[in-house]
Amino acid sequence: MQPQDIEDLIERYNSGMTTPAENALVESWYLKYKHGDPYLSQEQLEEDQKESLDKLLNEIQGGAKRIQLSRWAIAASILFFIAVGGYFFSINNNYHRQIAVAKPQKQDVAPGGNKAILTLGDGSTIVLNSAKIGKLARQGNIIIKKAADGQISYNDVSSSHTSKNEVYNTAATPQGGQYQFILADGTKVWLNASSSIKYPVVFNGNERRVELTGEAYFEVAHNAKKPFKVISNGQTVEVLGTHFNINAYNDEQAVKTTLLQGSVKVSAGKVSNIIKPGQQARFDHGLIDVMNVDPDEVVAWKNGFFFFEDNNIQEVMRQLSRWYGVEIKYEGQLPSRRFSGEISRNVNLSQILDILSFKQIHYKIDGKKIIVMN
Repeated sequence: MQPQDIEDLIERYNSGMTTPAENALVESWYLKYKHGDPYLSQEQLEEDQKESLDKLLNEIQGGAKRIQLSRWAIAASILFFIAVGGYFFSINNNYHRQIAVAKPQKQDVAPGGNKAILTLGDGSTIVLNSAKIGKLARQGNIIIKKAADGQISYNDVSSSHTSKNEVYNTAATPQGGQYQFILADGTKVWLNASSSIKYPVVFNGNERRVELTGEAYFEVAHNAKKPFKVISNGQTVEVLGTHFNINAYNDEQAVKTTLLQGSVKVSAGKVSNIIKPGQQARFDHGLIDVMNVDPDEVVAWKNGFFFFEDNNIQEVMRQLSRWYGVEIKYEGQLPSRRFSGEISRNVNLSQILDILSFKQIHYKIDGKKIIVMN
């Protein structure tokens, strides 16, 4: 952001002509600069911006009585400042999962929610989000139930816990959908938007095997005698009992497996790797690379947040497209900006697009289509 841009923003702020988002941005600058935030020190600013910001913040300080920050204003401005100034700094744990309310749009898209379709072994389907609480179906010795919180579980009512016939179910979420399941072995699965998982209603044999497209987070019930395997886009993840996340969308460059607890073996063809907690295996073009990551950031989607770390506009828009169920169209040359930060997934699409617009990303909402312009 250039000094002239800062001056214009401050002038509009003092005149009461700024939006709530811009107010949050200016007020965050003031607080962080005033209290000597090490992540927003003068050393991080260019010399010409130092003098301008010094002068302008002194002007704000003179009229500090009108600065009354709410928790959401501070937190939202964090992402705004990242987008506008390009500075990445630590986020206070008390505030970092909030978001500002942007100006309302004539056209807008609501966030996704718990939506999924369950396809049973006989081909019949159940729309899970509209299904009644309680028993949904029975397949052999397995009763499928929906709990009050919407979670789906498989309960074996037999004494042998085996079934002669292998019966498979498939759970699929649409764009704008997510869902949670408990499989027959007690494994918990969180399914992200535009994803599907195929699994047997009872795990017979010497392994537990499921097939995944899209993204899911697993908390696998431990069974040393029966490994749990996830097949996705040419790779196999094998565990005995652990917590991990797999991102295997077809439109992403690599299949990413991130470990939170325990140990995971990732293999594809003749190559394999064992990863530790805090590591991520990326399978791309027959190779598996391992790197250190923050697992909490990877599974932010499960906890109701988007997390961006130096993502380009296409990577950001793919996430928005899946969650809001919209088509993305680009006009002109693609913007070269990159984005970092965390935003709630429980807000309307326009609020997120309003944040992106701080980095000169222009957009238009046309029904279920988002037109992005440079």
